[in-house]
Amino acid sequence: MNQNQNQMKFGAHETMETHEILMEKLNAITHCNLYAKQAKNPKLRDMIARHQRDAINSYNEIVSLTRGGGQFTPISTPAHTQGVQHQQIQYGLDNPPRFAPQNDDTLSDHEISTAMLICHKNGARNAAWAALECADPNLRRAMQNSAQACTDHAYEVFLFLNEQGLYQVPTMKTETTHNFLGSYQPATGMQQSQYGAQTGYSTGGYSSGFNASGNEVGIGYGSVTGSAAGSPYYGDVGGQDAGRPSYPQGAQTKTGYSPIFGTTGQGHQQ
Repeated sequence: MNQNQNQMKFGAHETMETHEILMEKLNAITHCNLYAKQAKNPKLRDMIARHQRDAINSYNEIVSLTRGGGQFTPISTPAHTQGVQHQQIQYGLDNPPRFAPQNDDTLSDHEISTAMLICHKNGARNAAWAALECADPNLRRAMQNSAQACTDHAYEVFLFLNEQGLYQVPTMKTETTHNFLGSYQPATGMQQSQYGAQTGYSTGGYSSGFNASGNEVGIGYGSVTGSAAGSPYYGDVGGQDAGRPSYPQGAQTKTGYSPIFGTTGQGHQQ
């Protein structure tokens, strides 16, 4: 173990999640060797080679980060999934193919591409979850990189299968889809203005709220602009009152009630 390894510190959760992701990538890299030997479609063989190369790069990047080596490298959207238009996707079922387990030891192109699709989907989900468990910023971003790469690769495999009619997208009646999704309406300009006015509170100080036992149970923020200024939630703006929660009338005594914090403790000025 070198000096950098001695200096690296990782949490228990990110250590175990990183272990799972690295094992998953090793499995994907190894399987790509098998797929490349049995694939017949030239486009599929090219896709396998590119995806395996990206998996190796991602694997090496994460291993390097666990050893204290450098920072993550952001990825860009691959050219093979850029510029895809809605009209290119084949929607609906048209004599969908039948599937059943096979006993032979040779994989068809459909079986290979389906295995790759499932691998990439699981890789995207697992890497996104692993990122949520990472405290180290570079390792966290590397996991986000991995999730994005798997997402892009899964979409490329889907496009390959969809183009050949092997991954058909079932649909609902157009009226059902439009009525179901059309029930969600956009936020009004007034609502956007109201919510936007409250974003300034995070730039100010804060003060704690206390319950009847004197225990801290919440915080209130100052430096609020717009309609939120002086509200029962954020307090007054500026001066010594910045960041102090404002309470309704009748809560000005040593023990009062706050709509956010409940009963306030004694000895704390409201």
